[in-house]
Amino acid sequence: MLLAALLVLWPLASPSALAQDAASCAKTEFEEVVDGAAAALRDLNNKNRPEFQEKLRQLKDKRGWDNDQFLKEAAPYVKDDKIDVYDETSNDLLSKITDMGQEGANAKTPDCAVLAQLRDHMNELVGTQVRKWTYMFDKLDQELAK
Repeated sequence: MLLAALLVLWPLASPSALAQDAASCAKTEFEEVVDGAAAALRDLNNKNRPEFQEKLRQLKDKRGWDNDQFLKEAAPYVKDDKIDVYDETSNDLLSKITDMGQEGANAKTPDCAVLAQLRDHMNELVGTQVRKWTYMFDKLDQELAK
């Protein structure tokens, strides 16, 4: 379900966009790739965050936790070693994307190979975030099912 939503949100990953030749590459495309991925990530978070928070509230109610206990008990559903890896991967990709986006937008002649690599990093970033949300939902759903 999340992957289907991602494909709708992330039109820059189309095969025609990736099959671009050097003559058709423009500086503005670097900014468009970054803007498109930012929008996809924002949409992904806006779609998933309310549902995830609702499920956390359901778990709080099911377990009868008070607010202080909830803050302590809910922490593993939003922060654990695997989530840390997703976050670290995302941060590394964001750093690469920022550098490549600036490099591409400031280049005298756009380098379509760099643009293709930028798109790959953006796809990887969005995919990483989809996997992170899926993992967090699965973990929470398992706990709710107990």
